[in-house]
Amino acid sequence: MKQILVLSDSHGNLNNMVYAAKREQPDLMIHLGDCFADAQKLKSRFPRIPLEQVPGNCDCNQEFQERVLLIEGKKVFICHGHTRNVKAGYITLQYAAQEAGADIALFGHTHRVVYGCHNGIVYLNPGSIGAPGYGIPPSYGILEIDEGTGQIDYDIKYIE
Repeated sequence: MKQILVLSDSHGNLNNMVYAAKREQPDLMIHLGDCFADAQKLKSRFPRIPLEQVPGNCDCNQEFQERVLLIEGKKVFICHGHTRNVKAGYITLQYAAQEAGADIALFGHTHRVVYGCHNGIVYLNPGSIGAPGYGIPPSYGILEIDEGTGQIDYDIKYIE
């Protein structure tokens, strides 16, 4: 079983990401953008934990907007969400995930937690680890994938 720490919208708050990484001791970390440089700083603090990332709308690094990862036999579509206009709805995200053949779609951008399964795809927006706003505490996602059983579990955790 692989445990994945899913982070988004850190906006300069390295302390919250370090706290989450220490608390969870994940096998892999995924940062979904805003701010790309924050993820690089996190990687330097935890060099033994692999890190995957995509840029967000506040990032200058625009080499790629979206990626598909293969984790424990599952295809994981990752994006920040701004290129799929997730603040207006999730249909273009759904189409992109389906087109990629994804089992899981991870996204951020809205600073609001969203999770669930729709048409066989697990969707997870971990909210914002750095600057959530809306009177909501910082949050992050935990994704667990068991290659042996194919089971996908997910949860949201808050930093009080």
